[in-house]
Amino acid sequence: MGLLGRSPRILQIRSQLERLGASRTPVLIQGESGTGKEVAARELFDAAPRGQFVPIDCGSLVGPLMESELFGHTRGAFTGAGEAKRGLIELANGGTAFFDEVGDLPIELQVKLLRVLQEREFRPVGSLQRIKVDIRIVAATHRDLQREVAAGRFREDLFHRLNVIRLTLPPLRERKDDIPLLVERFLEATGQRYVVSPQAMDAILGYDWPGNIRELKNCIDRMVAFNSGPLLHFADLPTQVVNARHTSQYTGIAIAAAAGGGQRFGGSAYVAQGFGGQGPANPAPDGVRTFPAPPIGVLPLHEVERRAIEQALTYTHGDRTTAAQLLGIGRTTLYRKLKEYGYPPGGPVANGQSDSSPMNGSMSEANLAGMPDAISPSPGFPPAA
Repeated sequence: MGLLGRSPRILQIRSQLERLGASRTPVLIQGESGTGKEVAARELFDAAPRGQFVPIDCGSLVGPLMESELFGHTRGAFTGAGEAKRGLIELANGGTAFFDEVGDLPIELQVKLLRVLQEREFRPVGSLQRIKVDIRIVAATHRDLQREVAAGRFREDLFHRLNVIRLTLPPLRERKDDIPLLVERFLEATGQRYVVSPQAMDAILGYDWPGNIRELKNCIDRMVAFNSGPLLHFADLPTQVVNARHTSQYTGIAIAAAAGGGQRFGGSAYVAQGFGGQGPANPAPDGVRTFPAPPIGVLPLHEVERRAIEQALTYTHGDRTTAAQLLGIGRTTLYRKLKEYGYPPGGPVANGQSDSSPMNGSMSEANLAGMPDAISPSPGFPPAA
């Protein structure tokens, strides 16, 4: 699939990978975890395929057999070596050896890798003969190798050998214009027809994705797993994405409210706690601008969602399938929301609890009457009998 995106930085990197494909010069690919470093390395190899592409997970090269894994061994080289074995370096001969997370490579193996880069040869464990190899070294890391060198955890001479050409992949938060294309490709890979709702896409675009492309793919896979489609809703998003969306909306309300100024008493700023300004006020540090409390009747989105679910189940007398249709979500999503809000498996109505909520008490007619119009029963459904 290669590096996906139309942002200027991704287009530049793809152009560089294509130009470097035929070269045998070492390449160091840096970037946060999940940015697609191995994908970039494979695209570099595919630009001018030659031999094999052999990925080497440096984080797994630990223990007494790590040198054997990398360079191979002769028969009888150590206890348990019943036959000779080729190492990953020899397997990559004539092709490309991709050292994934090279910053995790143990210091004792860094010396041996340096010799491979300098002399183009290695010696299997237990052998006195050196084997010549023709390989291209491509390395990737999420670490700052210059800092690792300064801390004594990475050899400076090896760093300079690897750092002939360096490519840095941007995190997903710096190229959000590429997110819709990535989402589209991930949905296509499921083999089914799915569409992300506008509200869900807004939340996806507003999230910073600390796990980058890997986290985004996991998010899409999770949404598909919980929803039979074809429309994927905001409620299908992982909790961290939903919470980030709520936080950004609350921040927007606070900033808008701040434009009207805050109250100050004796040089100290005071921020009202709770909604409607009903809670106690706590002093904020001097110089901090205050945010007036939201007007009475403004509820947190998770509270609106919980009440909407309660109202739908009360309206349908516990028919969870119809309630999910009213709410515009899948039935499995409704089950998950009920579990998140602490309801028994059957829900508040099915368990004879339509008059109470584990989170907010009574669901009386007075409570329902005071709920926002946006979550009142849909006019497309007649009143339940």
